[in-house]
Amino acid sequence: MPKKFQGENSKSATARARKAEAKAVADARKQKELEDALWQETDKHVMKKEQRRLVRSSGKEPHTLFLSSCFLPSLPSDPRRPIRPILVYPFKSTEKSHLEMPLEENINQIVPEEGTMEARTIEDAIAVLSTKEDLDRHPERRMKAAYAAFEEANMARLKMENPNMRLSQLKQQLKKEWTKSPENPLNQRVAAYNSK
Repeated sequence: MPKKFQGENSKSATARARKAEAKAVADARKQKELEDALWQETDKHVMKKEQRRLVRSSGKEPHTLFLSSCFLPSLPSDPRRPIRPILVYPFKSTEKSHLEMPLEENINQIVPEEGTMEARTIEDAIAVLSTKEDLDRHPERRMKAAYAAFEEANMARLKMENPNMRLSQLKQQLKKEWTKSPENPLNQRVAAYNSK
C-alpha cells in the first residue's frame, strides 16, 4: 500500500482560494446594488419635481431636454443619493403624422372606365382575362363525324400513293395519320398548349 498523503494539495488550495475571492467580490457587488436601490428615488411626484428643476436650471424646453453625460457635472450632488440619468422627453419626432400625409385613392370606389370589365368572382376574373374561346369539354362526341370526313378526304390520296396495299392496310395507315392530324378533335384541345 502506498504512503498516506499528508498535507494539502497545493492546486486544490489555490482553486478554493480563487473561488472564495470571486464569491466575495460578487457578494460585495450585490450588497452595493442593494444599497443603491434603497437610496434610489422611485416616487413619481419627486421625479417630476426633479425634472421641473432641471428644466428651470437648464433653460431649455422639456421636449428638447434629454439628459446626457454632459449635464451630469452641473447637477448638485447629494452624497446619499446617486445621480442617475433622467429621460425627460425624447427629441421631436421627424416623422410626418397621418394627418400630414396625402390620402390615397380608394380602389374599391373607383368608377370603371368605358371598355373595362369588372369581375367579382374567380370565375368572372378568369373569363375576363382569357382571350380565347372556351375549350371544348367533350371532343370525343365529335370524333366519329370528324374521322369520317378525314377518311373521305384522305383515302383517295392514300390509294394513289400506295396502289398495292389492301384496304385494311390503308385504313391502318389512315388511323396512324389521324392520331397526329390537327383535324382530330382530341389534338385540337392540346394544340394551343403545345404551340406556346
